[in-house]
Amino acid sequence: MNKVKFFLFTIIFCSLISSCSTSLDDYQEVDNPFDIKSYFIGRVVAWGMLQDYANKVTRRFCVEIEGTWQGNDGVLAEKFYFNDGEIIYRNWQLSKKMNGSYEGKAEDVIGIAVGNHQGFAFQFQYELSLAVEDETYQVSMDDWMYQLDEFRVMNKTSMRKFGVKVAEVTIFFDKQSQVKKCANSDNI
Repeated sequence: MNKVKFFLFTIIFCSLISSCSTSLDDYQEVDNPFDIKSYFIGRVVAWGMLQDYANKVTRRFCVEIEGTWQGNDGVLAEKFYFNDGEIIYRNWQLSKKMNGSYEGKAEDVIGIAVGNHQGFAFQFQYELSLAVEDETYQVSMDDWMYQLDEFRVMNKTSMRKFGVKVAEVTIFFDKQSQVKKCANSDNI
C-alpha cells in the first residue's frame, strides 16, 4: 500500500510542478516587442533584492549598467552595490543571432547563456559560479524580464541547485530615473 501512495504522490507532485511551468509561448506578440539590444543601450539604473528559499530578503542592491553595441555584438558593464558594502562587477558579452535569440558570456558564467524573447518577455538561462563566503557553488539561473513600458523592466530570476530553488532575485530597471548613480547607500 505504501508503494501505491508513493506512486500517487509522485504523479500528483510532478503534475503540479509541470503545470506551474512558464514558457515564452505564453506571451503573445505585441506591436513593439521587448528586445534587450534596444533597451540596454546607454545607462540603466536598477534596484533589486535577493530572497532565500524561504522568501526572506537577505540582500538588497543597486546596479549601474552601461550598454554599448556594435552591430549585433554588445557589452553590458554592470556594477552592483550591495547594502552590506560589497561591490561586484560583471561584464556581459552578448551576441544577437540571426533568429533573434541571444548568446552571452560573463566572468562568472559557466558556458554560454542563452536568451530568447516573445512579446514583452525575455528569458535568459545560464549556469553561474556563485561565491558565498569561502565556498563557490554552481547554480542554474532562469532570468525572466518583462518590459512594462519603454523605460521600465521587471526581472524575476530563479536560482536552482540540483533542480531545487535556493533563491530568487527581483530587479526593477529604470532608464528614465532621476538617480544616475548607485554609489550613495541611500539608494539601496
